[in-house]
Amino acid sequence: MARAAVLGRLNWQLGSVAELVQETPRVASLVLDVPEWQGHLAGQHVDVRLTADDGYQAERSYSIASAPEDQRLAITVERLDDGEVSPYLVGEVRKSDKIELRGPIGGYFVWKGGDDRPLLLVAGGSGVVPLMAMIRHRSASKSTTPTTLLYSSRSEDDIIYKAELDALSAAGDGLTVAHCLTRMQPPGWRGYSRRIDRAMLEEVAWPKQQNPIIFVCGPTPMVEGVAGHLVDMGFDPASIKTERFGPTGG
Repeated sequence: MARAAVLGRLNWQLGSVAELVQETPRVASLVLDVPEWQGHLAGQHVDVRLTADDGYQAERSYSIASAPEDQRLAITVERLDDGEVSPYLVGEVRKSDKIELRGPIGGYFVWKGGDDRPLLLVAGGSGVVPLMAMIRHRSASKSTTPTTLLYSSRSEDDIIYKAELDALSAAGDGLTVAHCLTRMQPPGWRGYSRRIDRAMLEEVAWPKQQNPIIFVCGPTPMVEGVAGHLVDMGFDPASIKTERFGPTGG
C-alpha cells in the first residue's frame, strides 16, 4: 500500500531484492535482504526512494507486509499506470537489484502479539498489506487471539495473498476471513457481493462488550464509512485505528 511519505530521523539504507512474488496481475511483493535492519512492528511502513540517472529522485511510502519475526523485509506494491515509482517496482525490478529505503515509520497503527482483545481487521484493496503483517505476526507468534478479517476486493483475481489467507484461516486457530467482491463474482461465489456496509459489519464484528481492537485500512471513502458505521454501532472510537490512502502518483 502506498502512502504519503513521513519524514523522521532515520537513515537511508540499501535492501537487496531476494524474491519477487506476483500477488495479482497488478500487485507484487518484494522480499528484501536489509543487512542493517533493526526490526519493525506489525503495521509500520517504510519510505522507498528511487534515483534516476539524471539525479531526479522520487519517494513513496509502502506498508511493511512481513511479520516482525521474518528475517527478510517484504513490501507489497500495487502498480499505478501513471506512477513514478510503482511501475518500476512492479514489472522492472529484478532479483539482486538494490532498493533504497528508510524506516520503520509509524507507531499508532500497530498491533503486538500478546494483546488478547479480539481483533477486527477491515481492508479495502491494497489496504490489506499492513493488516497482513498483523496476521502473519499473529501466526508467527503462535497467538490464538480471536481475529476476523473483512476484506473488500474488486474481483477474485484482485484478492492479494488469497492462497495464504485461505491456508491461515483453515488452520483452526481463531482466524476468520470474510471476502466481499464489489465488481465481479465467480460462479458459485459464497462471499459478500457488495461494498462494505453496516449490515455486513454487524454480521462479522465482535460484540462491543468484548472490547475488540479494530484496524481499518483502505481508500479514504471506505475507511471513513466503516469507521462511521462502527461508531454508530457503539464501538469505542479510541479502539478504532484507521489508515487511509488516496492517489499518490505511485
